[in-house]
Amino acid sequence: MTAVVSAPLAANILADVPLADEVNLSGQPLALNGAGIRSKFFMDLYVGSLYTTSPSQTLDSVLQAPSVAIRLNIVSGMITSEKMQDAIIDGFNDATGGEPQAIQPQIDAFMALFSAPIIEGDQFTLEATKDLGVTAYKNGEKQATVEGEAFRQALLKIWLGDKPAQKSLKRAMLGE
Repeated sequence: MTAVVSAPLAANILADVPLADEVNLSGQPLALNGAGIRSKFFMDLYVGSLYTTSPSQTLDSVLQAPSVAIRLNIVSGMITSEKMQDAIIDGFNDATGGEPQAIQPQIDAFMALFSAPIIEGDQFTLEATKDLGVTAYKNGEKQATVEGEAFRQALLKIWLGDKPAQKSLKRAMLGE
């Protein structure tokens, strides 16, 4: 099944990635809140962007929103499925204070999204909806939905929590 993920022409470009001003997921328009670059050892890895129903500058406002989306645009051939899985496992560890056991079945289901090869130019969109959980899209195609509010919150905290993947990326996604 192919999902319709609209992306109007973007005025914003970051690391050669055009950023849509708005995305429409599950019939819910979400506006670009902020975007930044995830880098490591001076290499750009991906552009991370946050889409929300209304401007959000704090983790709490994002967690309280009925629907938000995080989009990752891969800009480096250095990212492999294995490296992405390792980074996400580390992210869930940090997001749960080192105790991901309560949501381990959801983490395992989510990790399947990153089992296929990842190439430069791939785009992952993670729609986090309070009543549904997280629906993942790869290159615009719906992959899976992982249910659970605790999982949804932990996933968002990977990028926006107290121990984010990268502090400057968190600030940029929150529009600071």
